[in-house]
Amino acid sequence: MAEHGIAQTTHDHPAVFRVEEGLELKAALPGVHTKNLFLKDKKGRLWLISAAQDTFIDLKRAHRAMGSDRLSFGNETLLWETLGVRPGSVTALGLINDTDRRVTFVLDRRLWEAAVVNFHPLTNTATTALSQDSFRQVLALLKREPIIVDFDALD
Repeated sequence: MAEHGIAQTTHDHPAVFRVEEGLELKAALPGVHTKNLFLKDKKGRLWLISAAQDTFIDLKRAHRAMGSDRLSFGNETLLWETLGVRPGSVTALGLINDTDRRVTFVLDRRLWEAAVVNFHPLTNTATTALSQDSFRQVLALLKREPIIVDFDALD
């Protein structure tokens, strides 16, 4: 990001493996914090959902809004092969490692509209804060157009 002049702030912290573990830590950091799900559908297509940490994602309904088949969690080997991260460190920033573009990126509308978004920078021992403009610059550099889904409005 520095190489491309993308403003960001990274905060180091103890490892956080689940959203619930870092709540007090996150309370001190401005912006919307994320949860990230690495998924595979029935047809073998790969998906990454990045959502606000408190967004409820019903996988039985979300697949229709995303244009996928039934979803299940992708395995650790596939996660490493495509995004270059381990479980607990899943992040939209891992799309930099998906050079074969195997993973379709789905973004919660709340993140798309947030002033500041927070992601792990490929490791769960830090959090990187990006303004919306900086986040969109990252997506543009990666040539990624996310599918925007309003998970709160799914019926």
